[in-house]
Amino acid sequence: MSTQMVILLFTLLIYILILVIFNKARKKYAGGKVGDVINLILVTTSLLFVADYFLLLAPYLAESTIVTVQALTRTAALSFLGFGGMRLID
Repeated sequence: MSTQMVILLFTLLIYILILVIFNKARKKYAGGKVGDVINLILVTTSLLFVADYFLLLAPYLAESTIVTVQALTRTAALSFLGFGGMRLID
């Protein structure tokens, strides 16, 4: 097993743990600012998951396309988290 595969499996485990834990918390703390923060974390984690696992399409797409989509998805995740956090402050 290659080093890249081990890293992808480890990050997959982390993403699954985050999504499962915060999904359970979302059911418990629905509504209010805590619910909004949990939703921000879930969306951000989902977008980062898509960015990391877009590599699975490497045999079918050009490397520049993969890098571009990963950069856009990560930027979208961090922007969503930043602007959502600013919205919660008010």
